[in-house]
Amino acid sequence: MKKFLILFISLGLFACSSKVKTEKGEKSGSFSGIFEHGNFSDKIKFQIEQDTTSFSVYFTSLEQNANRIPFQGLEVLGDSINFHLQSDFYTYSFKNKWTNNYSEIQGSLTVDTISVPYVIRREENNESRYPRSEDVSFESEGLKLKGTIWHPSNGKDRAIIILTSSGNADRSASRAEAILFAEMGFTTFHYDKRGTGNSEGHWQSASMESLISDDIQAIKYFSSKTGIPLKTIGIKGSSQGATKVPYVLRELQELEYGIAVSCPGVTLLESDLNYWKNRNSGVIKEDLDKASELQRKIFEFVAGKLTKADLEKEIDLRRSAKWFEYVWIPNLEETHTDTKLLYTPIPYFETTKQHLLIIQGSKDEIIPENSYVLIADALKEAGNENFDTVILEGASHSMYYVGKSDFPYWSKLHPDYFTTIQTWINTISN
Repeated sequence: MKKFLILFISLGLFACSSKVKTEKGEKSGSFSGIFEHGNFSDKIKFQIEQDTTSFSVYFTSLEQNANRIPFQGLEVLGDSINFHLQSDFYTYSFKNKWTNNYSEIQGSLTVDTISVPYVIRREENNESRYPRSEDVSFESEGLKLKGTIWHPSNGKDRAIIILTSSGNADRSASRAEAILFAEMGFTTFHYDKRGTGNSEGHWQSASMESLISDDIQAIKYFSSKTGIPLKTIGIKGSSQGATKVPYVLRELQELEYGIAVSCPGVTLLESDLNYWKNRNSGVIKEDLDKASELQRKIFEFVAGKLTKADLEKEIDLRRSAKWFEYVWIPNLEETHTDTKLLYTPIPYFETTKQHLLIIQGSKDEIIPENSYVLIADALKEAGNENFDTVILEGASHSMYYVGKSDFPYWSKLHPDYFTTIQTWINTISN
């Protein structure tokens, strides 16, 4: 099993500053370049900040969804600066030296038994200034929601809005993606779903219709705030966020296009059940269908389709089965009904007329494998000929590349993910 570095913001709890007296400004700045080893490559950035007595250094790799992760254990001696990152499995040691009048950093990363050299160069001031972020707030159903607009350097009237997805993740989960879109030249907007981050409300008890209403209000606010018309705005959603794309396109028909990534072609309940099957098929084996029948009833209880009394009867009937221990059973007394599980995007794809890009990974374990086919059939039902389907070989549900890598210590987005989106948008826009 591959063990990847997970770059959590919580690393900030262990961040260190190096105490050393130096002339402020001569060594600070943003340095970026390409880290390469075999078939692996990634754009990395070090942001070095200093005052008269100390240094702080931050790591960014947008394709690893890492933005300003603080390095630990800083050591500065003359023109050398060393630091490390720590994961559950590995220590990533960076040894560096400023060169060429402090315009470059030559370094090496050592992890496990591998040492990889790299050279990164100081960014010009205008490179470091963009994309520029602007924190904003808007209202939806009486709630105040918070978000961030990322402004590109070119200022063109092209925009992408990232719809919120499932769970309690706030906008930090899509920050790297928003910055990457802005670097492509799109004014980009993402926001905290109600009840997450700095937004008011409760996402758990909200209906899918209410969450979609928040997305629609976000789009209207963004268009009014920036002056960018709906006809040059596209929307993008992943997973549960992708299921909202056709609904929003139906409500705001002036929008230019939609991008649905890892979108289930079934209800969210069926998608969750599919994931459970994939995770447990190897241990349950020939009894998978029987176990799946009970797991489905549990999901139906959570969705409000089955009473607690009826579910308890089903559980008691199967409690002695050898596969019973693998079935997920929540605390029935504390479970809150979540009708979002019954939502399916298919009826809304059947009415969608705008341009659509459907992206699915060949290694997606969550949504049914034929989801893209079901979505394509629905779009054909709508008479929509303005859609494209792309299957990315080796991409997971989160669009990370899970194929063979010569540097298996870092996990990053599939190399064709963003280029596919950018090429497609340029094609339909022209």
